[in-house]
Order: sequence, then C-alpha cells, then structure tokens
Amino acid sequence: MFTMSTTLETPKLTAKDFVTDQEVRWCPGCGDYSILKQVQSVMPELGLKREEIVFVSGIGCSSRFPYYMETYGMHSIHGRATAIATGLKSARPDLSVWIITGDGDSLSIGGNHLIHLLRRNPDVNVLLFNNEIYGLTKGQYSPTSPEGKITKSSPMGVIDHPFNPLALCLGASGTFIARSMDRDPVHLRTMLMRANQHKGTSLLEIYQNCNVFNDGAFEIFTEKSSKKTETLMLEQGKPLVFGEHADKGIKLDGFTPRIVNLADVSVNDLWIHDERDLGKATLLVRFFDDPSAANHLPRPFGIFYEEDRACYDDQINAQVEQAVAEKGVGDLDGLLRGKNTWAIG
Repeated sequence: MFTMSTTLETPKLTAKDFVTDQEVRWCPGCGDYSILKQVQSVMPELGLKREEIVFVSGIGCSSRFPYYMETYGMHSIHGRATAIATGLKSARPDLSVWIITGDGDSLSIGGNHLIHLLRRNPDVNVLLFNNEIYGLTKGQYSPTSPEGKITKSSPMGVIDHPFNPLALCLGASGTFIARSMDRDPVHLRTMLMRANQHKGTSLLEIYQNCNVFNDGAFEIFTEKSSKKTETLMLEQGKPLVFGEHADKGIKLDGFTPRIVNLADVSVNDLWIHDERDLGKATLLVRFFDDPSAANHLPRPFGIFYEEDRACYDDQINAQVEQAVAEKGVGDLDGLLRGKNTWAIG
C-alpha cells in the first residue's frame, strides 16, 4: 500500500507581511516612518505568527502605530496603554505584547501607569518615542522639553524642569533600560531584538525627530559631523570609548565619570560597560547635560541595564493555578457577597 505524506511548512514571513493596507498618515519626514520600518523588519525574526503579536498604543502621533502593523492591535486611551497591555498579557501570556507610546502620553497623564508597569515587570515591550514635544496637538511643550524651549504653550520659554526618561524608569525598578534613535536603523533593529529577548518589561527610549514642531532636537547625536563626539555607544564588556577618531574615553574617578584622552591613559584603565551593574547604570542615565555646555559628557545609546526578575503575568497565573488546585472551581457569587456584612438601622 502506498501512502503519501505531505508536510506543510509555515512560510517564513517578511517585513512586507507586517505592512497593512492603511495609508500612513504622519507628516512627511517624520521620524516615525523610520521606526515603523525597523519594527516591521524585525517582526519576522521573532519567529511568531502575526496573530501572536499585539501592539497597544495610547494617544499621540506615535499611537497610530497599530493601524500600520498587520498584527492584532489596539489604539487605546491617553496614558493607559500600559494598564491595558498588563491586563492583556495577564490573560494571554502566550502573546508578544508591544506598547507604543510617546513622551507626552507616557510621562504626563500616563506617568503613574508607566512606573507601576515597570515595578510589576510583566513580560511586555515598551517603545517610548521621545521627540520632546506634543506633536499631535500642534506643538505644546512636553515633560521632556528642555528648559527655555519656546513652544506654542511656552512663548517665553519652558520653566518646567524636564524628566530624564531613563533615570525615571531605572528609579521605578525597570529591568531593561535602553536608548536608540530613529536615524540609526542598524542600532535600532539591534535594540528591538534585545528588548524582545528580555524576559520582563523592556523599556526602549527612541529619539524621534518631529520635523514640524521640534525639528533638529537630536541632530547633534545623528549628524555625521558631531555624532562620533557627542554619542557614546554602549557595548557589553567593552570600554567606554568615543570621539572622532575613537581617541577619548570615560574613566571613573571614584563615583565621578571623567573624560580622558587615550593618548594619556591606557584603554585598560577605562570604565568597562556591564549591563548588569546597577550602580554604573545609575551614573550612565545621568550623562544628560546640555550638549552646548563646556566639559559635557557624551549621550549614551544602547542597553544601560538589564536584570532578571519574576514577571507579573507569570506570578498572577501561578496564583490562579494554585487557587484552583487547592479550592477547585471558585464561587463567584460567594466572592461578591463576601464575609463582611453590616446591619444598618
């Protein structure tokens, strides 16, 4: 007897498989286009089906993202994407959940939700698009706008001291803290992959240019004429070296980082980057002074910190399983009635 056996293999997805039929409605030249392309390029490498991936966004220009990803998605409410994503991941831990948010959405009305997401540590990925402005509502200053910035809502200059996003997130016990930028696609794809590989909440800040309301906010870190001297690319186990000819480095003087010339100091004496060192990460997120100031430190990009910690979704589902094992099917009516009653009158 002849038997034919046919094995149907799932075709490998490409970036085009993650492109929707929706018109992408961002301003021409917006940095969001680059981020979208890199995310679509990375998705096939995850080895997941499109129905196993979900993008949840809040409100803002970046929050149109779910419309442009051929996956499941939700355009949720202002600042609450983190809360919705936590619930989704708890109910469906099998899904790959991505949160798309901006500096206004996540650090203003959504600030409280963001810090609690980070301390709870569900296994989700947060992409924080930081353009230091409110773009969707036409140019008001945001929680990351620098002091003195002239905007539609600060005609005499911003007087609020801005958030340092990564310092805030590290202080909220984030387990994966990283930074990249829209104009460095190779680095951005690497950071997206590392964020996905992290078990827990990954927070990736992405410098994103708003060419209408805050054009050039990060050009000192992206332009060829200044990038090598103004950025510090973090690599695990490598010394902190930067400069036009890789001729400068960072050395720790006690707890104080100092810029040194490699002509005067051995590379062996430099600060060696360790993604697992919380103390050094606490210093790195503070490399945040004004690039126009004298003796300023270069801005770091890469993974500042990563740690292993129990995930909220794993723990909550473990409790559910324990409760079922010990007590069987629950009594919803009994739970709602409760044990505490009061007689009135």
